[in-house]
Amino acid sequence: MTSREIDLDRGLTLHVDEQGAGRPALVIHGGGGPATVAGLAGHLGRTRRTLAPTLPGWEGTSRPDWVTGIDDIAFALLGWLAEEEMRDVLVVGSSIGGWIAAELALRDADAGRITGLVLLDAVGVDVPGHPARDFFALDPRGVAEYSWHDAERFYIDPATVPEERRAVQAANMATLKALAGDPYMEDPKLLGRLGRVALPALAIWGDADRIVTPDYGRAYAAALGDCRFELVADAGHLPHLEQPEATFALLDDYAGGREGSVARG
Repeated sequence: MTSREIDLDRGLTLHVDEQGAGRPALVIHGGGGPATVAGLAGHLGRTRRTLAPTLPGWEGTSRPDWVTGIDDIAFALLGWLAEEEMRDVLVVGSSIGGWIAAELALRDADAGRITGLVLLDAVGVDVPGHPARDFFALDPRGVAEYSWHDAERFYIDPATVPEERRAVQAANMATLKALAGDPYMEDPKLLGRLGRVALPALAIWGDADRIVTPDYGRAYAAALGDCRFELVADAGHLPHLEQPEATFALLDDYAGGREGSVARG
């Protein structure tokens, strides 16, 4: 794996980890930061040129004043893909990374630069009757209970986290709140626009996710023009961490060429 800094417009610098070769895959992390998708990027990097940026404001990176929303990040990433003349791009996003991925596919609909879309327990839409959990109102124990199937396995007592790391996590959370919105992390107009995304997509959801429930995920998938919905058993909001083998099998099946032959679940 190699790492590089990419200078984009108006003072925005992206730190990007890159590995593998072949068709490009862009992996976009959620609020937990780039570590939450490192294994996912590593898996894709076995067969693809995989790029995993650290979003601006996470892990101590800078966030220019003009980056105030998810749409700003989407436009910046699209500009980067165009600048590097990347085509036939598979975009995979987790949580708010899934929201960014959906925005990328929507805004790229006419250019055709993005040809694959995978959403992992994505947030970002308003589903009547199935609202996203108010994530910012949860304490650390509540985050674990709502995010994981096996909360005891993944809960980390904040008192055991070094002070320096706690400061980074607090800054990550402040960035998440600033960009995604408080409390519900959504664009109320996005669900109605997703039908413009015609490329074959895959939505993977943990069956125990209580941040955005499977019914929320089904509505997300149904709003897209051509999307297959799959549940991962015994997994919560990050199925690629809790059940990596099952999640990667679904991803590989989709990315291996069956995108056009699957029906919406």
